[in-house]
Amino acid sequence: MESLGSRIKQLRLRAKLNKAALARKVGVSDVTISYWESGAIKQIGHERLVSLADALDCSLATLLEGESAPELLTLTHTGPLPWEQVQATTLKVPSHLPLNIDWKAPCVMATPSKGTDFSPVKAGDLMLLGPTHVFHKAGHYVVQRDDKFVLEHFAKAPSDIAIHAVLLAHWHPA
Repeated sequence: MESLGSRIKQLRLRAKLNKAALARKVGVSDVTISYWESGAIKQIGHERLVSLADALDCSLATLLEGESAPELLTLTHTGPLPWEQVQATTLKVPSHLPLNIDWKAPCVMATPSKGTDFSPVKAGDLMLLGPTHVFHKAGHYVVQRDDKFVLEHFAKAPSDIAIHAVLLAHWHPA
């Protein structure tokens, strides 16, 4: 399996950028780029990953999963849910990705469908969703209200509504 560091290097070379040029675009030092590429630094924050994907002119899915990244799934107010879609491919959470909660089960990358409102996530944002029917801890969950899927924040487990997924991570485009 190809590492994130080797993908960063391949994408940097494909973009015809040296380490210093990529570092300027991302807002880090060229030494940091070297550490990322060598795997010496394995934890890269959300904002840096988004900036890195933008600087390398690739999707976040391609940066994290490589060229064989699954097609980006969409979350709509009326089913099917992203993990139930025909083209759905679950992925294992990369160990270097910081999440809202500790998650070991398969998850999916998705984006809200155009014309939907899943505040605080907007159309074009990227979400990492963990399909579940269990409340894990305070955070945003995909739930169904009045035959419509919505994203709601819960501080404690809801007693009157079924949970469908937890929002593990959320990225805004640069």
